[in-house]
Amino acid sequence: MRFMIVVSVCTGERSNQCTDNLKYKIPRRPRDFESSKKRKVQDTHKLDIIKSKSMGEEDILVCSKRTTELPFRKGLEANKCLTALKKKRILEDAILINNLEDDKVYVPSKTYSRSKARKMDDVKDTASRRCHQCMKKERAAYVPCTKCRKMYCMWCIRKWYSNLSIEDIAQECPFCQKNCNCNVCLSSRGMIKTSNKCIRDDEKVQYLQYTINLLLPFIQRVCEEQSQELEIEAKIQGKSRSEIEISQIPCENERIYCDHCATSFTDLYRSCPKCSIEICLNCCKEIRNGSISPRSELKFQYVNRGYDYMHGGDPLPVSCDLRTSKGHREIFTKWSANSDGSIRCAPKEMGGCGGSVLELKRLFPNGWISDLEAKARNMLKTYCKTEQATLQKEATSSCNSMIRAAFRDGTNDNNLYCPLSSDLINEGLFLFQKHWTKGEPIIVRDVLNQGTGLSWEPMVTWRALCENVVPGISSNMLEVTAIDCLASCEVEINTRTFFKGYTQGRTYRNLWPEMLKLKDWPPSHKFEDLLPRHYDEFIRCLPFQEYSDPRAGILNLAVKLPPHVLKPDLGPKTYIAYGIKEELGRGDSVTKLHCDMSDAVNILTHTAEVTLTDEQNCVISKLKKAHIAQDEKEHCARERVDECLNEGPWKDHREQEDNKCPVDINGKIFPNDMPTISRETTETGGALWDIFRREDTDMLEAYLRKHSKEFRHTYCSPVEQVVHPIHDQSFYLTLEHKKKLKEEFGVEPWTFEQKLGEAVFIPAGCPHQVRNLKSCTKVAADFVSPENVHMCLHLTEEFRRLPKNHKAREDKLEIKKMIVYAVDHAVKELEALVRCS
Repeated sequence: MRFMIVVSVCTGERSNQCTDNLKYKIPRRPRDFESSKKRKVQDTHKLDIIKSKSMGEEDILVCSKRTTELPFRKGLEANKCLTALKKKRILEDAILINNLEDDKVYVPSKTYSRSKARKMDDVKDTASRRCHQCMKKERAAYVPCTKCRKMYCMWCIRKWYSNLSIEDIAQECPFCQKNCNCNVCLSSRGMIKTSNKCIRDDEKVQYLQYTINLLLPFIQRVCEEQSQELEIEAKIQGKSRSEIEISQIPCENERIYCDHCATSFTDLYRSCPKCSIEICLNCCKEIRNGSISPRSELKFQYVNRGYDYMHGGDPLPVSCDLRTSKGHREIFTKWSANSDGSIRCAPKEMGGCGGSVLELKRLFPNGWISDLEAKARNMLKTYCKTEQATLQKEATSSCNSMIRAAFRDGTNDNNLYCPLSSDLINEGLFLFQKHWTKGEPIIVRDVLNQGTGLSWEPMVTWRALCENVVPGISSNMLEVTAIDCLASCEVEINTRTFFKGYTQGRTYRNLWPEMLKLKDWPPSHKFEDLLPRHYDEFIRCLPFQEYSDPRAGILNLAVKLPPHVLKPDLGPKTYIAYGIKEELGRGDSVTKLHCDMSDAVNILTHTAEVTLTDEQNCVISKLKKAHIAQDEKEHCARERVDECLNEGPWKDHREQEDNKCPVDINGKIFPNDMPTISRETTETGGALWDIFRREDTDMLEAYLRKHSKEFRHTYCSPVEQVVHPIHDQSFYLTLEHKKKLKEEFGVEPWTFEQKLGEAVFIPAGCPHQVRNLKSCTKVAADFVSPENVHMCLHLTEEFRRLPKNHKAREDKLEIKKMIVYAVDHAVKELEALVRCS
């Protein structure tokens, strides 16, 4: 088979050139707490001197739109410039061709096919040569595909397919490989098969029975709560339960929340007939037993003390008003029930009218949930009941599929299940469920190999977003809102400038590394509409799709919601952030300690390594000393200051981290924050994960409350108040804090490096934090497994006790309603399968 490059001479006029006028927008800081915190950044703080780029370096999407925006005053000057550009392009292509002429046929041919040769001659002789990627005809060199009639120009191959050789493209072009990232293909959906396994009917029966068996206790609990409220209502009305009538309120495509605790209603709730106050059954129960607690209002407490302060200098003067606006305002007014169990509306101080008696309402038809519970219970008795142990069989993990991620004494859970994606075909779900039911994280390697090889480079996804026209989203893609990790607040930055820093790094004016990150990008829940081709690629790469598939996972409770019910935003979402290997202590590219409201899977899809210069390392060493002195001055972390000063300069400390020496604590040896993990490759990881066990949560919270003043949050200010140590998302435990945590409380997380192409499964209820060791692009999605429903309910209860305007307070998951619909769906599916069999 013979391959060749088609060469043509460009004689037509090229597109007009205009320079990239990139600018950095400085946002205004909002005046209220609930709006996003934005830091006003001075131009002198940023090294964003942008040079105008030539035509050959610009994005083809931008080039295609330049027709009228010429920066020339006269047509003659424009023509001269265009002529120069044309000559420059011809010269670049000529140089490229000359570099390739040594190979003559350019691709070594192994066999000869007359039909293929004729096909190649037809392509060569055709008058309509056009690059499939950029749709341009004036390119000087093309590589035709031997499987189809499409061509790719050398310019596009260099820019968008640098990982593919000319031989690869000639044998099978990106379009034939299903990984073409041209604008048309990126806007297409359904081009690839996303499901990697076909589930048989007998397997479906087992999964459905398994789901019903795990969810039955929770739907029974819902029925008990409803029954108790109905008994009280019957007593209030002086009737029997069968005689009372409760009006049903239609609720489609909307969520109804409790006005006191912000928890969504499952079915029954109470409402004031005069005002808009509505409360849930849990709040009604607390009002009756006198345990209802006021929901305080959290007020903004961090003050911007200036750029110098964040780097260890003196703070700017702070006004008295700002200095005293701390804490949260308590609202305490007695709210009690009547002797018969009826409840009057909330007092006016709490937003109610204080007069009318609350009436009982319902969302579902009368008796629907209780009938569903009875049907599910009888179905498990009638049909062959599949126990959890039966579904899991007696799965055992092989040694090569386990990695050591912790060194805790007296436990057998230091190792994590870490299979290759190619091995899951034989092992199936059995090993996954064995470890998942214990609340252990799971790592799956090489999941990107299950895809088509579609590029996850940020510039490719950005180009796709610009091409897909979505009102309010695509029109604002020239700028993005990023989070500055040093100040923990938002900054506006030009998109192209941000992605340049992603690959090359950015610094402040004092050369301290500037870490920026985009969270939940693109800024919409319509990931499937904005990036349809990448959405399909992500689904195809997902391991254990029975759980993780956001569209059709048979064990994912989130997909069981009917069409008329408003769905929670469970992703997928893209997280793009800078990162370096060195731990800075301040301004690291981190996701701070938190708990997700449900289970989650996170895939590392792209990395770019940024190396610090010797000058930067020297600056970091000096600034670290300034940080330590500032901590000492503010009476923060005195023990850490003494320890660091005794150990010597920062450079020696950094070298110790690079050597990954074990740490001796109380005569026991355990690794540092990057434990040596036996892997098949020597590739360094892109992100460092610390995931804590559920049973260690209380001790972790106690440590954070005890040492809260040693941590810094917004504007690099010390953490001044802790509402909830984990849900506040104000803490990141450095290597030193993890040592102290083990010394004082005996708590150690699972710690591991996530490598490119690895998927990390995080069970609900496991506090975790992440630090980027490289610039990373991650894609994550949430799901709800039946094994972890109890943790979702526990987190919902914790969220409802947070202050009113706390960012984690809202019940976005609606787990109780999800349980009801999941059981209903499983019962109907199981009945249908049994009838067919």
